[in-house]
Amino acid sequence: MIKIDYDVVGMIGTNCYLIEDEASGALAVIDPGDHSDAVISEIDRRGGKLDYILLTHGHYDHVLGVAELCERYHPTVCAAQKELLLISEPSYNLSKKHGLAIPPFTVDRPLKDGDIVILGESEIRFLLTPGHTMGSGCYIVDDCIFSGDTLFCTSIGRTDFPTSSMRDMMKSIERLRDLDGDYRVFPGHDMFTTLNQERKYNPYMQ
Repeated sequence: MIKIDYDVVGMIGTNCYLIEDEASGALAVIDPGDHSDAVISEIDRRGGKLDYILLTHGHYDHVLGVAELCERYHPTVCAAQKELLLISEPSYNLSKKHGLAIPPFTVDRPLKDGDIVILGESEIRFLLTPGHTMGSGCYIVDDCIFSGDTLFCTSIGRTDFPTSSMRDMMKSIERLRDLDGDYRVFPGHDMFTTLNQERKYNPYMQ
């Protein structure tokens, strides 16, 4: 089982998640979109070891804090294989548009659909869900989906950016809708939800 903490970071309010495998104490951060005193304090309080950084996609507001955490803790950075170009290209990751420079970092483990990341005794499954970007993905562990900018409460991520595709997005949303059972959904922005709530109220899941 995992324990979840989070902080809202950056100029447009990105949900940065700290997850802990309760059996082992192993830690991962999902989408460090900017500096977070709260996340760093929690990592240090729990022993100062960060095992993974898991990226749902490569837009600047989800990766600006990666290099800082890498320098401090030396975790393994994971992102979709299909997202590597976007991460490295300022015009694709939107940093150029906003006059920002993303401190450089390396994706240590490129992921493909269905890959498993082992966090202590927890298995985290990567689900490739293109649409918002070509390599957007979700991380599924226990009864939780960390959906990045794919699925939001009663909405979905934008599809008007470089490498976006509304057609791909709808296929990805259908894939999430058709998962067995209910899940808690932790998106990249705004409020948490559940998959059953989205099946009922999200117009894109109808």
